[in-house]
Amino acid sequence: MAKGKTPEFEVTCPACRAILTVDPEVKTVLHHRPPPRTGPASSLDTAMEALKGAKAQREARFRDAAAAEKNKEAVLGRKFEAGLKRAKDMPDPGPRPIDLD
Repeated sequence: MAKGKTPEFEVTCPACRAILTVDPEVKTVLHHRPPPRTGPASSLDTAMEALKGAKAQREARFRDAAAAEKNKEAVLGRKFEAGLKRAKDMPDPGPRPIDLD
């Protein structure tokens, strides 16, 4: 079976909104396109639209944080169980030299 070339894909940087073209085979960024420049709002209408968009974004983040907080107990419980299982599977290191005195 011959392996085909995996296609490159684009990712938007969450910090600066730049567009990165990534090659999954070599695991590197092939191309970087800087984010579009945004200047001051040219009119009051565009400024109000930007504020409404920011409000919706804040509300969405709040909903996501509230949902994560509801699941936090279950997530921490599973992490604790996994850590406890991993600790039980580890061999006993024996007595410490300082405890022998």
